[in-house]
Amino acid sequence: MRNKAFFLLLIFPVVLYSQKIRVFILAGQSNMNGFGYNKDLPEDLKTFKDVYIFQGSSVPDGDSGGGRGKWDVLRPGNGTGFKTDGKTNTLSDRFGPELSFAKKMKELFPGEKIALIKYAREGTSIDSLAAAGFGCWDADFEGKNGLNQYDHFIKTLKNALSETDIDKDGKKDEIIPSGIVWMQGEGDASYTEEIAGRYYMHLKTLMNQMRAALLTDDLPVVIGKISDSGKNEAGKVWPMGELVQYAQEKFASTDRHAAIVRTTKKYNYGNDPWHYDSAGYIDLGKNFAEELHRLLISFEQRP
Repeated sequence: MRNKAFFLLLIFPVVLYSQKIRVFILAGQSNMNGFGYNKDLPEDLKTFKDVYIFQGSSVPDGDSGGGRGKWDVLRPGNGTGFKTDGKTNTLSDRFGPELSFAKKMKELFPGEKIALIKYAREGTSIDSLAAAGFGCWDADFEGKNGLNQYDHFIKTLKNALSETDIDKDGKKDEIIPSGIVWMQGEGDASYTEEIAGRYYMHLKTLMNQMRAALLTDDLPVVIGKISDSGKNEAGKVWPMGELVQYAQEKFASTDRHAAIVRTTKKYNYGNDPWHYDSAGYIDLGKNFAEELHRLLISFEQRP
């Protein structure tokens, strides 16, 4: 894929870009989507300058409407309940880790423009046998109409990157892929030992597929470690949670360009046993940014 891109550069004129924009991918299931309440946000997370977001429409497997979206200035409302038809974005009263992530990244990269591409769907798994009615991220899963969550993610990516002037300033952008943030695993921890036991290979494959889609080998990846509220009759919400946690730790320790955020184990939960409270999402986004920045320092200093 890289060789093909190099060949195209040889036969077409070189385009002189007027500005660079760092692009970060935010993807996963419900705790990436976000169940924090906008009313709980501090003032410094309510408005942003030079930060943009494209959130792809979240639909079930088999639905042809996935990945539609429209670039917009980041502000609260990209959590659960967000909707878009590709022409108009309808913000919700919820937020996810994107707000504190963007704020911290602006602090770590002062003066730079930041763009987020987000696609997340509640309940989704990587393993097709754990998808239930939520959706599957396995790129090889055909399901209904041959469309799965990875297809919707790719459509999101394609639609987002087809825009050459994200900030609408009349200048062509140079997109700098700068990292992937992944918050998912609860869906794969909900069923059998066999399903959870496959999570490491599924996660490794999916992250490398996302890297390939961005044409950037070894692009830094930060994952959020799943946690368990214990708020059900059994005292354990995810029956195979420890196996998925082990797989996440293994991925972070064996991939030189990956890291893991473990602070999720300290978070309180909101009105249900599955989703963090507002303070949790604020802390999660900040930690995602700090870990990704640490990886980027060494990644961008490579010869």
